[in-house]
Amino acid sequence: MRIIVAGGDGFCGWPTALHLSARGHEVLIVDSLVRREWDRELGTDSLTDIAPIEDRVARWKEVSGREIGVAIGDLNDEEFVYRTLDGFRPEALVHYAEQRSAPYSMIDRSHAVFTQVNNVVGTLNLLFAIRELVPECHLIKLGTMGEYGTPNIDIEEGYITIEYKGRTDTLPYPKQPGSFYHLSKVHDSHNIMFACRTWGLRATDLNQGVVYNVETPETASDPVLTNRYDYDGVFGTALNRFIAQAASGNRITVYGRGGQTRGFIDIRDTVRCIELAALHPAEPGEMRVFNQFTEQWSVLQLGRLVERVARELGLKPELVHLENPRVEKESHYYNAANTRLRDLGLKPHLLTEETVERLLLIALENRDRIHPETFDPRVNWRRSRYR
Repeated sequence: MRIIVAGGDGFCGWPTALHLSARGHEVLIVDSLVRREWDRELGTDSLTDIAPIEDRVARWKEVSGREIGVAIGDLNDEEFVYRTLDGFRPEALVHYAEQRSAPYSMIDRSHAVFTQVNNVVGTLNLLFAIRELVPECHLIKLGTMGEYGTPNIDIEEGYITIEYKGRTDTLPYPKQPGSFYHLSKVHDSHNIMFACRTWGLRATDLNQGVVYNVETPETASDPVLTNRYDYDGVFGTALNRFIAQAASGNRITVYGRGGQTRGFIDIRDTVRCIELAALHPAEPGEMRVFNQFTEQWSVLQLGRLVERVARELGLKPELVHLENPRVEKESHYYNAANTRLRDLGLKPHLLTEETVERLLLIALENRDRIHPETFDPRVNWRRSRYR
């Protein structure tokens, strides 16, 4: 298939592009490279040294014998979007190209506005270009489990059947997003659903959980193909932050009591889920939703896991609790469905001590690149300013 990977220079996009290319698909990466600029803005960097995109794709050709195309541009640029889709004529389009950090979106007014304009307008440009140029193209859009929030009922996969006053209907599952970033994803979902219903487009909305691990077989095959490893308090996940803290001799900092529970998925399963969605496309007019995670963990459980594995490696981290900078429930019911991707053939990797040990060893190898000053929460949901 001809597949565009928008956001293909990023944490999920780069291994996805390699995975699809390795399986014989013709891949075009579309990226503005702005993610690298945000590192400079925040005074942080990937824990692993990541090569420029030109070097990455050149080395992939040397290693695999396969070419990956690159188009540098912004999805908010309408002319660029139309020109790119018209030239490549994709059969599937994987859309990662959004500002993905909840803390970044909560820094202040300008970051909230940027996040929503960047994410929503870019997706709208894609929808119009697909309709006019490649209406059979299957849009595979990365959503987030954060759209649902933490309701006190089971979370279904995108839709819920309800009975009210003697009548029954199947409706989009109620959304309770927890940041301006998560709100942008809700707006995307509504716009995509409308476009499918009105124009007959086909789309899969992948409500992904928190992604852990940094390596796939392709990214681990050569140092130049290394994936990025975010650990800071703005773009890093809790697990990655805990690992970098343990590796650098700092405290493992759990926000609040740590009872917050979320869905998690290994990056190796993320790329496989994308391929499964591409190989089994939605029908014309259908926007289907898959909950893309494989297991559930609380923040405190993750902290204890990292603490235990780090001690086995001879490290002596101390786990402490900080005041939670986010506005979220400290403990809550959380039970989300995640069967549809398994039904398509996903055989998940689960988070083990061996996975955590490998991530710790990577962090120890790159310890001189860790900036401990970026660990502490510098974005507060109640004050919306960056310290």
